[in-house]
Amino acid sequence: MSEPKPTILVIDDEPQMRKLVRLTLSSHDYRVVEAATGAEGLLQASAHTPDLVLLDLGLPDMDGLEVARRLREWSAVPILVLSARGQEQSKVAALDDGADDYLTKPFGAEELMARIRVGLRHAARAREAPSSTVTIGPDISVDLGRRVVTVRGAEVHLTPIEYKLLVALLQNAGGVVTHRKLLQQVWGPGNVEQMQYLRVYMTNLRRKLEETPARPRYLLTETGVGYRLKSD
Repeated sequence: MSEPKPTILVIDDEPQMRKLVRLTLSSHDYRVVEAATGAEGLLQASAHTPDLVLLDLGLPDMDGLEVARRLREWSAVPILVLSARGQEQSKVAALDDGADDYLTKPFGAEELMARIRVGLRHAARAREAPSSTVTIGPDISVDLGRRVVTVRGAEVHLTPIEYKLLVALLQNAGGVVTHRKLLQQVWGPGNVEQMQYLRVYMTNLRRKLEETPARPRYLLTETGVGYRLKSD
């Protein structure tokens, strides 16, 4: 018996954009549910329990940020924002309000599908029974139970802060984590403006984990927004 097709909820007030996304998703065997307003999107999310939400920010009845906040009150569904707002502050606001990733319009179908696959994989990992060991690509493994990090077969010592930073990124592997979220989770709510802390420790973490720290493979920078851990 075949597994049910993943359900994607598309919340966008532009009919042409919904049609384009619907055709793209349908051709990849996804089930598509559509909504043209924020209120309708919230109702559809409740009725259909989608596996992932594609959310436009410029909705006619409410800002997409408000939709993301309301969804996060009761659902952990991956939220991929699709918006013409390309400014860094818009991306940061969306991610801080609960979105998992962000694509700026216009975007290519291949990139959209890649981001959706990442979001669905992340959600699937979160549902699985917790494992003591997590792998990052073929090179890095993290034993969460023993707090041991191995890079290309050799154990690497991380400071407590470096380890907390790595775990914070692992918890959202594949998605973007904003500077503010990382600072709050690793250093506490009183340090959300201390960007220099984050930059220094990220540099140190790359030196210990990346084969070529100047051209990182796993610990990626989202300029002006935050960082993304590419796990595969």
